[in-house]
Amino acid sequence: MSARLLLRLLVLAPLLLLPGLGRAADKPDPLAVREITLKAAALLAEQGADAARPQFHAMGEFRFGEIYVNVIDLNGAWVIYPPVPRNEGKSVLNVTDSDGKLLVKEIIKVAEDQGEGWVEYRWLNPASNRIEPKLTFVKRVPGKNLIAYVGLYRP
Repeated sequence: MSARLLLRLLVLAPLLLLPGLGRAADKPDPLAVREITLKAAALLAEQGADAARPQFHAMGEFRFGEIYVNVIDLNGAWVIYPPVPRNEGKSVLNVTDSDGKLLVKEIIKVAEDQGEGWVEYRWLNPASNRIEPKLTFVKRVPGKNLIAYVGLYRP
């Protein structure tokens, strides 16, 4: 191994250990999506939305690649929406997927009836610019009127 290649590896190796880096290229699986959602819900339960917001907006363990944490209230308003923060506070209650499915109402139903679970729908994937199946894990935040969820495209 050349000295130049060894130097590059020594410089780049620590970057792969940072949250979110190294995972972005690898598509997370449903188990990882569930774990991120549960961790986000626990953080929201402990700290509240205002304190958790900066962590969800920043690149890192809660936001990398196509992964980010959404938070809505039980009325269907976005509380935290990292891709477009200016939309926080807006109602998304009647948002439908490409097949007309009222997906936010289903997210709320799963959270209220089961506490947590999976919701499937079809959504425009910005990476491929195609409508693709999306699988989202939903978790009602204990002690709060909030729902955390993370989605994963399934081509």
